[in-house]
Amino acid sequence: MNETQNSPIYTISNAAKILEISVHTLRMYEREGLVIPFRKSSNQRLYSDKDLERIKCVINTINDIKINIEGIRRILALLPCWAIINCSKNDRLNCEFFNNYDKPCWMINHKNNICKDRVCRDCDVYKSFGNCASVKEKLKELLP
Repeated sequence: MNETQNSPIYTISNAAKILEISVHTLRMYEREGLVIPFRKSSNQRLYSDKDLERIKCVINTINDIKINIEGIRRILALLPCWAIINCSKNDRLNCEFFNNYDKPCWMINHKNNICKDRVCRDCDVYKSFGNCASVKEKLKELLP
């Protein structure tokens, strides 16, 4: 991925304008775990081109494929993050996400496992699923 694609450059109002959705909708997507915007020290949200690509996928999935936000979140909750970051069996036993079916791993409070010091926005798991095609491509890569 081109590093400039992941550079947080758009304010929430600019991102909403580009995507032709409301600021409220962007905040809702964040609350629902569908996107993790960058946060400045002032707590202001900033979005990258990669974030906008992810959000376009969400919008397409909702409007064209007719899967709602809950459905998208549950699909993301099925992603095998442990395979992407190579968790040990012990790490999986200590991971609340491993046995969770309703939230993506980046929505879990990681306390006693390999992810406790990771920034989810920068994690390979979150970054692997930046657009609609990437989910299936990552699964093809992981599953023999």
